[in-house]
Amino acid sequence: MNKKLLLAASFSVLCSIFGISQQDKLTTNFIYDKMSLNPGSTGLDEGICGTTIYRNQWDRINGAPNSAIFNLEANMNRFFPGGIGLSFYHDAIGFNRQNNVLLNYSYPLEIGGAGKLGIGLGVGIINFGMNPEWVPPTTAVDNSLPVGWNSTNLDLNFGLYFKGESDYYFGLSSTHLSETLLKQSVGGIDYQYQTKRHYYIMGGKKFSQIGPGDIDAQVLLKTELVKFQADVMVRYMYSQMLNGVYGGLLYRSSDAISLVLGCSPIPNFTVGYSYDVNTHKLSGVSRGSHEVVLKYCYFLPPPPIQKSKHPRWL
Repeated sequence: MNKKLLLAASFSVLCSIFGISQQDKLTTNFIYDKMSLNPGSTGLDEGICGTTIYRNQWDRINGAPNSAIFNLEANMNRFFPGGIGLSFYHDAIGFNRQNNVLLNYSYPLEIGGAGKLGIGLGVGIINFGMNPEWVPPTTAVDNSLPVGWNSTNLDLNFGLYFKGESDYYFGLSSTHLSETLLKQSVGGIDYQYQTKRHYYIMGGKKFSQIGPGDIDAQVLLKTELVKFQADVMVRYMYSQMLNGVYGGLLYRSSDAISLVLGCSPIPNFTVGYSYDVNTHKLSGVSRGSHEVVLKYCYFLPPPPIQKSKHPRWL
């Protein structure tokens, strides 16, 4: 068995028997995926926005994570206070498959003219399972190898997200609050997968009028109380080309340095791409990680002004 196939098998066996995995998704373009990490951000920005992200992690390693994300959120203040959103996430690691679907709601509170605080809750389901495709070296079947199974259960997220009036934001959140246990017994063997509560701190600031464009800085801190990781991104945004272009760098502690690029070919539509250069031991095997982002926002027209005239005052 070569090194790449061995890595794929290791991912699957460890996750199936001991219930460990890259539970929460890893994204370089986390600024376009705030809602699924912090439901407090749901619908705080105007408009109805749809975002999709695809990530190919550790390219050329068999069984390495491949992730797909789809978020749809809307500011509903015209109809009732708050924002609503739907978040879907799919992750494939080796033979393992994880799916999350969450309905998010955020209630906005005005903080004295300084900004708006979103208090958000995400309620949904998490599904985890595996479908091994073992190729035994002989015709004999090894009964000690994990078999196919899957389970679905409740999943909960909570977050606080403050959006300041002067182009900055700050958020605190936690995912998998219920720490759900997913399990199934197959052939007398109990397979289980224990979700782990994750904690996030995010923040960012836009610095206007630096040369012909703007600079923004974003930070994401994350931990499950065992390991800690920090993402720091700096982008330069130039609005005089197309409907806006940007480029920048991200540093992820103990993992990668990333190049991020993007543009808006038409108004309200963003296309982004990032490439991660790994800084850990897999750098000698992997060809890095690729990520593509598509985001489109639709803004409802303002409500018509209703006027009435009285015959006596035409």
